[in-house]
Order: sequence, then structure tokens, then C-alpha cells
Amino acid sequence: MTLILLATCESLPNLTQDDQSLIPLLAKRGVEARPAVWSDPSVRWSEADAVLIRSCWDYHLCLREFLAWINAIEQAKVRIWNPPPMLRWNTKKIYLRELEERGVPIVPTLWPEPGFDLKQELQRRKWKQAVVKPRVSATAYRTTLTSPENTDAAQTLVNDLMRGPGAMVQEFLEEVQSQGEWSLIFFSGQFSHAVIKTPKAGDFRVQHDFGGAERLADAPGTVIQAATRVIAAVENTPLYARVDGVESGGRFLLMELELIEPALFLKLSDGAAERFAEAIAARCS
Repeated sequence: MTLILLATCESLPNLTQDDQSLIPLLAKRGVEARPAVWSDPSVRWSEADAVLIRSCWDYHLCLREFLAWINAIEQAKVRIWNPPPMLRWNTKKIYLRELEERGVPIVPTLWPEPGFDLKQELQRRKWKQAVVKPRVSATAYRTTLTSPENTDAAQTLVNDLMRGPGAMVQEFLEEVQSQGEWSLIFFSGQFSHAVIKTPKAGDFRVQHDFGGAERLADAPGTVIQAATRVIAAVENTPLYARVDGVESGGRFLLMELELIEPALFLKLSDGAAERFAEAIAARCS
């Protein structure tokens, strides 16, 4: 039987409920799946036939170690999904600039360099609000909302981030609060299901950690087509992907393309876990 280790983090050693649902479904397809903490030095990764990245939700806090772990698995000739070049590319959100150059519409984004004046840039572009965050981040880590009228704290954050992983500034689109943010899930390049994520009243963050919520939703054909074009713009087809974006001005604008450890909301959609398990099993053959 093929053995796959489902990589997770120390705070979720037994996986999320979503990921746990994959284990019996994979067993029916001749694949044994076990959880394993990526940072646990006692795990014998080389004994697995493949490693599937799942809830490694602390990778952004120790990126060097995470990438070293990916490299070690790669050198051991163990398959890893998504593949190492794709994972490395996706760790730094500068990938958004590359996708934009390939024709993917993204939320208006600035990439600060030394001397960047946040207030001046927001005023020049007439942005009412903007989100400042690190180029390496997850779960709204070190993320703040700012406006041209009061940029002092946000400017300090930008300056600090530029001394580390780098900073990015995205225009905050009010549609995130009024309509919600789309997350579209794909398995082996095929659309599976979509959810709408909304922040709690008075907040801008859609993550559960900050009171956000999500629900299964029927994405319009135009949104699915736009998300499919995002996947097509990636070199090689990912085993799993989550396309996060917002409808604004009649277009779907990409906010982030999650190829490392996204929540896939399997339990919200009938058959989603089965579709993912089938895609995984197909890669094993």
C-alpha cells in the first residue's frame, strides 16, 4: 500500500477535521495516510512514498527551517505535493506581481522599497483605505488596515517589514465587507467548489481567528472562469489550489493564490473530500 504523510504543524498534530476526512477515503483507494508534524525531527520522511502539505500553518514564522525541510524531502527523492519549486515560489507574495505580468488581474498592490512614503502613495492613488502586510505571511499575520488620514503606525510597520521579509500594500476594496471574499478550490486543475468568506462587523479580516465566517456559495461562471485562468497561469498544474479574490468593477481580482497550506473547506461541499482523495490517488499511480 502506498504511504502518504500528511504534513501538519505542532498545534494540530492530528490534522484538522477536514484533513482527517481524507484518511478513510484514501484507504479505500489503496493509499495509507498518516499525520506527521513537519518540524518533528523524529519523523522518517524518507520512508513515505509521498508527502502532502496540509495544515503547516506556522511556516511563515520559520520560513528558513520550512524551506530546509522541503529541500531535505526533495533530496531524499520523496514526492511532495505541491511540488517543491511551486512551494518555494508561493512562499513570497511577490508571486502576485509575476501573475499580473502574465495577464492575471490582481487587487491593486504596491511593493515598497527604501524611501517609500505610505501617505503620499495612498493620496496619489486616491485609495480610501489600504492593507499593509508582510510578503511572507498567513492568517493575517502582522496585517493592518490604514487610511491616508492616519498612516503613522502603518508606515512604521512598512519600515519594519522592509528590514525583514519585505512589505506589500494592497488597496482595500469595500466589496470585501459588503459582498465577501471568494475562495475557489481546485484539484488537479479542476474546479471543485467555492465559498464566500466575510469579516465580522467592523473588521476587515475574513479569517476565523478574527471572527470571520465562511459559507458554501455558487460562484458565477465569470468568477470560475477567472479563477481557472489564474490556475492556468501557474507553471505546472497544482494538485490543490485555492484562489482568493473579490469581484470589483465587474472583474474578479486576485488577492492571493494559496498553493502551500490552504484550508480547503472540504466539509462544506458534498463530495469535495472524495474529489480531493481521487486527485491524490491519481498522483500516486
